[in-house]
Amino acid sequence: MDSLIPFTTSGSLVDCVDRKMLVILRDGRKLHGVLRSYDQFGELATPHLAAAREPPYDPSSLANLVLEDTVERIYHGNAYAESWRGLYLIRGENVVLLGEIDLDQEDDIPLQQVDWQTLEPFHKVESETKKQREEIKSQILFEKKGFCKEGGEGDGY
Repeated sequence: MDSLIPFTTSGSLVDCVDRKMLVILRDGRKLHGVLRSYDQFGELATPHLAAAREPPYDPSSLANLVLEDTVERIYHGNAYAESWRGLYLIRGENVVLLGEIDLDQEDDIPLQQVDWQTLEPFHKVESETKKQREEIKSQILFEKKGFCKEGGEGDGY
């Protein structure tokens, strides 16, 4: 019966409950936590997939997620830092990527953990630089190729 549940529905999340997951949000934040629950009536899909099924696209139909023991991670070079977030409710429309973390290989990653305060200034500079680069790219695409400038923060995914 499980094989009859389409992958794009929230039914595909059943096997992920109680497992450590990585969630990347539209604004670029990376969250690590244990998936405890999700909105069983929603669908975890990208807007273009949802639009292909039933126009008009309804962002409220995306699965909401509940993560427990959540930490936010930032990276710079070969270092990372974590900040405790605890219980975290995520609206489905903000999810870019959801993936299971392999606990056997998690500790084998050659990154050094440092304090959040040490890494945060570097992360902010990188984020600002990326934002400026994206604005320049958007302006060039608008002027030379006729692309629209619509969309908000994080819509570049």
